[in-house]
Amino acid sequence: MNHADFVKMKELFKSADTAGKIEIYVNANGLDSAQYRELLTLFPLNELGKLEAALG
Repeated sequence: MNHADFVKMKELFKSADTAGKIEIYVNANGLDSAQYRELLTLFPLNELGKLEAALG
């Protein structure tokens, strides 16, 4: 994903609730591994189990 689009996605991700963050992360297309990791740093640690369940 190009930088400008990723910046927009990060802003949406930051403002989303936990369910929205999961939806964005699970449905993200075209991200490289660094971009996925960057989104994970913005995810609330106490909610990681919900993300793992959605990815499983």
